[in-house]
Amino acid sequence: MNFWKKAFLLLIIALICIGNKDLFAQAGGSSVPFLTISPDARASGMGEVGVAIADDINAIYWNPGGLAFLDYFKSGINADNEKALKPYRQVALSFSPWLPQFNADLYYSYGTIGQHVPELDGTVALNVIFMNLGEFTRTADNGQVLGKFISNEFTLGLAYGTIVAPDLGVGFQLRYIQSNLTPTSGSDKGTSGAGVSAGFDLGILYKPKNLQIFGLDLEDHLSLGVNLQNVGPKMTYIKESDPLPTMLRMGAAYTVVKDEFNDMKFAFDFAKMLVKRDSIGSHTIPRSFVTAWQNQGIEFSVGMEYWYEQIVALRAGYFTEPPALGNRKYWNFGAGVKYDIFRIDFSFINAVESNSPLANTMRFSFLVDWQ
Repeated sequence: MNFWKKAFLLLIIALICIGNKDLFAQAGGSSVPFLTISPDARASGMGEVGVAIADDINAIYWNPGGLAFLDYFKSGINADNEKALKPYRQVALSFSPWLPQFNADLYYSYGTIGQHVPELDGTVALNVIFMNLGEFTRTADNGQVLGKFISNEFTLGLAYGTIVAPDLGVGFQLRYIQSNLTPTSGSDKGTSGAGVSAGFDLGILYKPKNLQIFGLDLEDHLSLGVNLQNVGPKMTYIKESDPLPTMLRMGAAYTVVKDEFNDMKFAFDFAKMLVKRDSIGSHTIPRSFVTAWQNQGIEFSVGMEYWYEQIVALRAGYFTEPPALGNRKYWNFGAGVKYDIFRIDFSFINAVESNSPLANTMRFSFLVDWQ
């Protein structure tokens, strides 16, 4: 499939997504906030950066454009032999006790699987995210206990990424989103604390192959990424609607050292909530893509990763946002171990502000090169 056919295919898919008039009802960022949680311990350990790295199957979250470069991996001693190249296939799982300061048994779990499909000239990935919000007691107006229920939210995603130029990858993800804040039995649609929505992500990853700046060869060193996330219709609870957390993420990554024994990179991300509210309500798409920039504040994160012999990794990073967005500020630390086809990652949040509910949050990730 040539460049223009690929570009036209992705354009049609994007137009189908944004052409649905329900999607124009999207605005704001108060519903299903679990969609903004960093899923993998690797990116979390680097301060929650990943838009410009996106070099494993977790690209489905950070930048689906990164899926385009996950085509083949080398197998065997003779890497020059075409038979030594196998289609990329990878599985990732992660788990995190969430907001441990509350002791509410909240947890976040995530899983994805991806496979390069030569017939589609790209990589396809499936993704599921599940957020357990804890157990609650249901009572009547007179105080009578009606029983207990568990609140949860989840999303199912399907993504595809393909190379449209030698150094440019484009990808998208379609999502089904369901939020169960109260029991749904015996309740009519729109009058219960349960909502259903859908959304899409659209990402681009640029990894220049022939770029020199001031005589410095940036091939295999620099990468730039953009990801538009969570564009979709509002989530409605009890006849009240809250918009999805639509985000624009941009980032850059640079590999400082890469040799037989050492691999060190630095990266930074910017994230902007593309929503706008006023006294009447929330602005619609695409208007909110413009008016949201009137809101103050942009999230910023920076991080580094060091691998020794591609066996042991050390990571550190910093995340910050202005008071208008919540004033979260914290250091992240992480580590990883790779053995054969397995990789285990761990991250830890050290909050700057006192009494932060995110303090001491730990994440664990498990990744397998499924050969």
